[in-house]
This record gives sequence, C-alpha cells and structure tokens, in this order.
Amino acid sequence: MSDDTSRFVARHIQSLPRSGIREFFSIVSKMPDAISLGIGEPDFHTPWRIREAAIFALERGKTSYTDNLGLIQLRRAISDYVEEHFGLSYHPDNEILVTTGVSEGLDAALRAFINPGDKALYHEPCYVAYHPCVQLAHGEGVPIPTSAADRFSLNPQTLAESWQPGCKALVLNFPTNPTGGVLDSDSMEKIARFAVEKDLLVISDEIYAELSYGEKHRSIATLPRMKERTIFLHGVSKAFAMTGFRIGFACGPAPLIEAMTTVHQYGMLCAPIVSQEAAIEALRHGQEAVEQMRTQYQRRRDYIVRKFNEMGLSCHLPQGTFYAFPDIRTTGLTEEQFCHRLLNEQKVAVVPGTAFGPSGKGFVRASFATGYERLIEAVERIDKFIGSLK
Repeated sequence: MSDDTSRFVARHIQSLPRSGIREFFSIVSKMPDAISLGIGEPDFHTPWRIREAAIFALERGKTSYTDNLGLIQLRRAISDYVEEHFGLSYHPDNEILVTTGVSEGLDAALRAFINPGDKALYHEPCYVAYHPCVQLAHGEGVPIPTSAADRFSLNPQTLAESWQPGCKALVLNFPTNPTGGVLDSDSMEKIARFAVEKDLLVISDEIYAELSYGEKHRSIATLPRMKERTIFLHGVSKAFAMTGFRIGFACGPAPLIEAMTTVHQYGMLCAPIVSQEAAIEALRHGQEAVEQMRTQYQRRRDYIVRKFNEMGLSCHLPQGTFYAFPDIRTTGLTEEQFCHRLLNEQKVAVVPGTAFGPSGKGFVRASFATGYERLIEAVERIDKFIGSLK
C-alpha cells in the first residue's frame, strides 16, 4: 500500500489553491524587520470598554454554550444597530444568526443555498474566500471582472454579460476588499432590478460598511423587492477592531436564516459566548471609537494614495475599506515580481493583485491599517524601490 496519505484527501479539496495572501505572508513572517502593508487587520487595539465587557463576562462565569442563533441580547443589539445604521428591520427571534466571523456566515449561506452544480456570480478582484467557498458548496463560481476604469465598482452591463443559465446567487462585497470600490446608487438600483429579473439570491458582505469615506453606505437590501432575496452579512471585526473575537452575523428572511442555522449548528454550534458579550458592548456603545478610527484611516488613505500617484503608480482613491490598489504595470514588473523584490530589497510587504483573482493582474494591495509614522516609512521605502528601477 502506498505511503502517500494525500490519497485520503477529497478531490474537490485537492483542487483548491492555497490563499495567495497566506502563502506570501509565510515568507513575511520570517522577516521581523519588514513593514507589512498586507494583512487586512486594524492596527488599533479593541476599544477599552469592549475589552472590559469581555473580561467582566469571564469574571461572571460566562463560559457556556449559547443558543445556536446566538445570545438573544446580542441579536437584539444587532437588530437595533442594523435598523439605526442601515435602515433595515430584522426580528431578533428568527431573522438574525450570530456566526463565527463573516467568513463562517458566507460559508453557511453558500452551503445552505447552493445545490451541486448551481452557479454563483461574484465580482473580482475579490476577497480570497469567495470562489473557494462556492466550490466547497459544490457549486460553480462565475466571476464578473471589474476594472480601474470603473474604480472597481460593479458595472451592471458587465454583470448582465457575465450571467449564465444556472446562476442562483450573486455575492456582493461593497465596500470591496481588496480595491476599496463602492457602488453608486444608479448602479445598485440596476443590479437590484437584474437580481429580481433573474431571480437571484443576493449574499451581500458589508463588513466594511462603516469604513466609507464618501457618500454614506447603503445596503442593496433596502431597495424594492430586495430584502426578501438578500442575506445581509456583517460583523464587528473591521470597524470595531475586533478581528480576533470572531463575531459576524447574518440577517435575512426567517426561512433562509433557518436553513443557514441548520448548517451552523452542525459545523460551529455557536459563536464564543465571551466574544458575543463583547459584541453587545461594541454595538451598543462603540460608535464613537469607530468614528475616531475611520478618521485616522481616511488620513492614511489620502496620504498613501497621493504618494502612489506621485511615484507614477496610478491609484484610484478608494471610497471604503483600508486598502489601496495601485497599478504597478509602469514598473515593467509583474505583480509577483514587484512584491517579492520590494520585500527582499526594501523590506515592505504588499500583496499581489492576482491573489484576489485574474482581474487583479498588474496591481498590488497595500493596507493602510498601520500606524501613520510606520506608513510614512513604508512609503519612503517603496519610493526608493521605484527609483531603483529607473
């Protein structure tokens, strides 16, 4: 018998690529003097009162399982928060599911709604998990390219051209990781009408909603005939600097949330109770901290985008998230070459755009979720690297 234990791995798992982000940053982890503009994680500590809520929960012995749906107190806080900030009303008893991060919410949604062979549309460049999660649900991913010419928004015409028979779902992420793209009202309305026309379920990942710098963020679920066909995904990781707490939530029609809960209860059971207690505090009393962090992100955004353009790396001004997505084609390097040389020669880490799909070719992602002084140092090193290429 062969000693190759890989024979036990399922075929659909063998076909999945490693995350382009994680593969690149396994190299970065061995370079302690590098400045990382790579991982999509706030550099801010979780606000003090949120941390204290977690500590107090432990002190009170809050260490048990919770309802599969999550603590009712948290679901009520989510209901209030989503209504206040997004204008959407969901009943905490049966229209809200607390998940272990938005990633689990996405996975649960796709596994609950995608039959083997069903197709799911998603726009790219996109978060690295979208296509693999579709494949893990035994579905077929259908990418919709976006471009710098459209500021990486989703062009409704391109969506219509990408649609195929068999498409059941449309995965949206605005503001978008990795590009910072957003949807304007006209495009959103056209996309909503298309979703209704083609009877698409919309899975809308809005984790970066609070980190919007232009017009106030609007959810597609607020448009006519959309709430009943939309799964609204959100969480506390990005805006509240709570990535390690792993709290997300899904809101939608009760029958759809029930289906997602069926997946969730067998795979995850429930989100951690201490994290749920902290999330209650965040949603009830954390908005001031969110606004302070957003102000700092906007300052950093303005600086790094201006500097990229001054270097000759064309970069649109992202209207959301904490990512810049400069075009590096003028250097004559591929995105992989650019990232590896920048890291080896100047000890600055950014992510190749192709880690987020073929539409990222010629671009890199630079996170500005790092301290301002550290960001200045990173930009100076990048400028020196660009100068060395001339």
